[in-house]
This record gives sequence, structure tokens and C-alpha cells, in this order.
Amino acid sequence: MAQKLVAKGIPVKKQIIAMVFCIAVLMGVAPVIVHADTGPKPSVVVDFRGLEGEQYFVTLLAEESSTGPHSTIDFAGPRYQPEQKDYEIFRRFAEYQDADGFYFLQFFQECTVSHQFSWGYYPPQKFKILVYFPATDSFLADDECLERYAFDSYYTIHVSGTGMAAEREMRSEKSYDYLWEIAGLIARIVITLAVEIGILLLFRFREKRQIWFIVGINIATQIALNLGLHYIAVDARGAFLLVIYFLFLLEFLVFAIEAIAFTLYFQTCSKQPFPKWKPCLYALAANAASFVVGVIISFFVPGIF
Repeated sequence: MAQKLVAKGIPVKKQIIAMVFCIAVLMGVAPVIVHADTGPKPSVVVDFRGLEGEQYFVTLLAEESSTGPHSTIDFAGPRYQPEQKDYEIFRRFAEYQDADGFYFLQFFQECTVSHQFSWGYYPPQKFKILVYFPATDSFLADDECLERYAFDSYYTIHVSGTGMAAEREMRSEKSYDYLWEIAGLIARIVITLAVEIGILLLFRFREKRQIWFIVGINIATQIALNLGLHYIAVDARGAFLLVIYFLFLLEFLVFAIEAIAFTLYFQTCSKQPFPKWKPCLYALAANAASFVVGVIISFFVPGIF
């Protein structure tokens, strides 16, 4: 066996290293393999109308005391310290008491310029919108409990009146943004392709036909994944556990389809010999890498991932 491997230009030492790497990757990504690409992550995006020219901060008060990495101070300790920027804003949100017992999960944004609030990673399922105005040290709260109604839920908030927050009114409406969803889909496809082609080159699969096959498969799977999640999420009315269940299932199917397709195609159309397990390992490594990239970017560009 060792002689056959060496004869094919694959030393035993490299085989052992590759197998150890494979085991390490499997152990590291097993808990998150179902997330294995820069596929969409649930989000809530809120646009504000009527607050132009004012400084204000926004958070979502959640029905549950934690969601993903976000939680209350009592549950995980304070995220902000007195020496940090916006600590006073954080403190005021933390002191707010909701009449229905909804929780502040230590996530907020200043919306003075963008007039848009985005919670792009594990947003709460049911929530209330809370706005804080530093100039008057006052809160404007929406008494209505809103809910994620799709995988990506969009709301527009209309604020009427001027002066103290108590003298104003807030009205919310659903405003699903199809153009933004299309832009997000294109961004996910482009970034997934960039990451997976980069990993492909590291695995020394460098034939043009291999690269173009990767491009075609990823475009097809990403479109299918997003369309599937869109219709599932809308029918489920944003039910978090149900949507996440189907996300896990569809993401795993994407990985399985890509692993099988890469293995069959590379074995029949590649000019250079390689171990049979290499395309499957590539699919695992590429999807794991693109997942990590997607998570990182989701913190900087919420709503796209």
C-alpha cells in the first residue's frame, strides 16, 4: 500500500498528516457542520422615519432572557465597562424596566445617521422596539410585541411628534425588502465562491474545469438553499426552532451534495491522480472555512449573512 502511494507521488508521511488534519477538522466542525457555508443567518432589520436630525440609540427588548450569544446582565455579566465608549447608553438601557418583563440583551446600535437598526445574528423571536434619546434622557417604547415573521424580517417604524419621548407616538409596519434579499444572495454566493476556490487551490485542485465546476455547483446550491429557506420561513411565520431545524437540514444536504458531486466529477475528469477521499475532505474544509468567514462578516454587515 505504501509503495502504491509513493508511486503515485503521495508519500506516506503526507498521507498520515492529511488524515490527522481530517480528524481534527471533523472534530472541530462537527457541532456546526450544518452551517457549512456563508448561507443566510436570521435577522431583524428596522428602518426609522421621523427621527431625522436627532441622536438616538435602539435596542430590541426580548421575551426570552437569552438568544445565541446575547443575554441579560444577570445571565452572563455586563458586556460594557465604565471606561468603554457608550457605557452610559448601555447603563440607561440596562436600567429600563419593561411593563411586560421583556429583557435587555445588551445589544444596541446608534441609528442617528443610518436610521436603520440591524440585528443580524440570533435576533429574538418576539421583541419590543426601544429607542433612547441622550439629549433628553428619555425613552420611546413600542408597546406592541412584534415577531420575526420570516427568515429575514423587516419593519419600518414611523415616529410622529417632537420634543420629549412621552409626547411622541410610534407606529410599526412590516416592510419586506426583496431588493436587499437579492443583494444579500449575490453577496453570499460571491464570498462563498471566493473562499471555496481559495481552499480548492490549497488542495492543489487547479484545473480550469475543476474551478468552473465548483462555481456552477455553488451557484446552484446557494440559490436552492435560499429559496428553500425563504418559503419555509414565510410559511413558518418566522418560528425560530422550525426555521433553524430546516436550516440545519438544508445546510447538511448542501454539504452532502457538494461532497458527492466533487468526488464523482474530479475522479472522472481530472488529469492528475489523487486519493479518493480528497474531494470529500475538500468539501468539508471549504464549507467549514466559508461558514467561519460568514459568521465573522455577519457581525460587521448584519442582515446580509
